Amino acid sequence: MNKYPAWLNTLVLTVLVAGCLLALPNIYGTVPAVQIAGNNGVVFDEAELEEYVQATEKFGVTPEAAFLQDGRVVLRFDVGTELAPIGDGLKEKYGRTANVAQTLAPKLPEWVRNLGLSPMSLGLDLRGGVYVLLEVDMDTAIDTRMALYQQAIEDGLSSDEIPRRVDLNGRTITVRLRSADVMDAARTVIERSDADLLVSDGSDGKSLTVRMSEAQIKARQDFAIEQNITTLRNRVDQLGVAEPLVQRQGVDRIVVQLPGVQDPNEINKILTATATLEFRMVDQSGTEPGSRRYPGRPGESSEILKRKVIASGDQIIDAAVTNSEGRQVVSITLDSAGGESMLQTTMNNLKKPMSTVFIETRREAVRVGDQLEYREIKTEEIINTATIQGVFKNRFQISGLNPGEAHDLALLLRAGALAAPVFKIDERTIGPSLGQDNIDRGFNAIKIGFLAVILFMAVYYRAFGMIANVALFSNLVFIVAMLSMLQASLTLPGIAGIVLTVGMAVDANVLIFERIREELAAGISPQAAIDAGYEKALSSIADANVTTLIAAIVLFAVGTGPIKGFAITLMLGIITSMFTAIIGTRAIVNLIFGGRKLTSIPV
Repeated sequence: MNKYPAWLNTLVLTVLVAGCLLALPNIYGTVPAVQIAGNNGVVFDEAELEEYVQATEKFGVTPEAAFLQDGRVVLRFDVGTELAPIGDGLKEKYGRTANVAQTLAPKLPEWVRNLGLSPMSLGLDLRGGVYVLLEVDMDTAIDTRMALYQQAIEDGLSSDEIPRRVDLNGRTITVRLRSADVMDAARTVIERSDADLLVSDGSDGKSLTVRMSEAQIKARQDFAIEQNITTLRNRVDQLGVAEPLVQRQGVDRIVVQLPGVQDPNEINKILTATATLEFRMVDQSGTEPGSRRYPGRPGESSEILKRKVIASGDQIIDAAVTNSEGRQVVSITLDSAGGESMLQTTMNNLKKPMSTVFIETRREAVRVGDQLEYREIKTEEIINTATIQGVFKNRFQISGLNPGEAHDLALLLRAGALAAPVFKIDERTIGPSLGQDNIDRGFNAIKIGFLAVILFMAVYYRAFGMIANVALFSNLVFIVAMLSMLQASLTLPGIAGIVLTVGMAVDANVLIFERIREELAAGISPQAAIDAGYEKALSSIADANVTTLIAAIVLFAVGTGPIKGFAITLMLGIITSMFTAIIGTRAIVNLIFGGRKLTSIPV
């Protein structure tokens, strides 16, 4: 009685070894490092790795280790190394072709890295870094969409040769027609633009009013958030920052966490930049409807540009800084729709001027009395006007920017345009020393709770208590292993979840051991008591853990930030404790006491 089959003992041993192996990278700690990522997703090779190592050695510092990771170069240094001079020097030399980020890297031996193992990700509160809370300008997202509808309706009516005047006033488009006879034809054109638009008759009997439905507005707002999250992730990836977190918070906010980053200045500029481009033809007559004058940058004259946009920043799929005739230019690649529009434009407008308009939106704080108010400032200026000398489609170049502006604009365009402007409303920089202090305090709490539980179990349940303690230690190892495998970030609330799990993990064994005591008191044999204890306590253990697991899942689903961190470790702790407390301890008890004739057991 009380003997596991060989396959089950093998399974338990395999799971234990795998857990120890996955948790192993976490014992090595982290050291200062510089991470270098290639522009345009370029993957580095061994030759470029050696080049970066040699460049670093010229600054008088030799990396403690240098290796390639996911196509990026990682240069690892000893604790206490000042990274600023190294990072600045590498940016100055390679900034046009690569993105250099100062960060922290795990000090893993080469054989551990070769196995593809990595430590669990530490959240911002433990590792230190930059926290930025951004607000998405939802009004601009809707206004931009309405402007696109206006242009689409104007173009559609023009194609069908319907006399009209299309005006946009806020979130209402008014289509004024010459007679009521073309009302139905105009409705058909509007429905081609978007069948979900709300169209109503004007009071004069020969005009139509067009608005977005509430469902369209909600969908557009959700799209703006999701598109901005994608774009911000791309921008952070372009900067080479390791383990970033970009996620939605509430209705119109986005949280960006950059663990290990200690210099927020450059990152803030890239995150909040809304720079994009529009390509428009110059209205040489100055009389076309919708044309208006745009100011030029120093060196560029102002021009009257046509209302129609040939291509815009959201149609750019690649942008890179290149040299042309001794100056830096931004080489642009458009998507198929933008390329087709550019092809038709250049075919029909040879020897005519086309302008590149640089558009940027920023928010400024203004104090009005005792109140701090914000106003949005939109800058639109011509950075380049050139005569179309030949027909081209989706590849061309723009000039008129200094080297720094060209580099930043190429990065922003390559990562994608924001669907709506974002504004920084909160920023915090957590130093690495504070992060380490949080780690120390958190793990001290785990140690104290763990030792207290071990002492109680050893005294109260004797040898069976020590078996439960082995399972409890294994449970901690499994939690760390799963966090490492899933790359789920461990935060301070996550440590609280682990401390709670330490206390909860022995509950199952307490139920089992108390049931064994009851069976022994009833006069049955020790072997039968062990079997009955595990079998009869199972339903109670399952009920208690399943209900807690449901609560943890709900916390994860509806919670944000710290609550999610707590819920993750709680869920993992429940799953691992069920395995260690029931299967794990039973395997040890069976190995020690199973198949023997017993007169008593130390419980």
